[in-house]
Formats: sequence, C-alpha cells, structure tokens
Amino acid sequence: MSPIGLNHFLALGAVLFCLGTYGVLTRRNAIAVLLSLELMFNAVNLNLVAFARFMPNLDGVVLAVFVIAVAAAEATVGVALVLSIYRNFRHIDLDQVDTMKG
Repeated sequence: MSPIGLNHFLALGAVLFCLGTYGVLTRRNAIAVLLSLELMFNAVNLNLVAFARFMPNLDGVVLAVFVIAVAAAEATVGVALVLSIYRNFRHIDLDQVDTMKG
C-alpha cells in the first residue's frame, strides 16, 4: 500500500473546488451559495496545507490562516446580507432579489 502523496491532496482539492463552483453557479438560495463559497475556501486551504507539508520551504500554513480569516469575514458579511434580504423580501431566492439594484 503506497503512502498518500501530494497528487492525492491536489486531486481532492480540485474536486472540492469544482463542487463548490458548481454550487455557486447553480443554487438560487443565498445560504447554499455561501456554503458553496466556504467549500471553495476549504479546498484552497487543503491545497495550501498540502504544499506546506510536502514542500517545507513554502509557508502554506500561514497563507491558510489568512484564507480562514477571509472566509470568516465573508461569512459574517454574507449572513448579514442574507438577513437584510430576508427582512425586506421574506425570502432569500437570489433570482428575485434583483430589485435591490440602483
């Protein structure tokens, strides 16, 4: 049985990122879109930490901490927007929220 190498982690990260992209592009519910964005952030974190593990000269863990901080800020702003949309429209369907333009 061979040990798990860098290629396995990169493939898993690519699959997770593609699933997140699919979720962002196809979902109408704002909360589902936010969850898909978080999945994409976690895929990037997985790749950064894998690079840091297999290539010790890279500081991938430090970059992963920055991505976690950005993801936390994105989640905070996203939940605030979803709550604001729900208060005004009583739904969170993104196709019907285009009246907020202008």
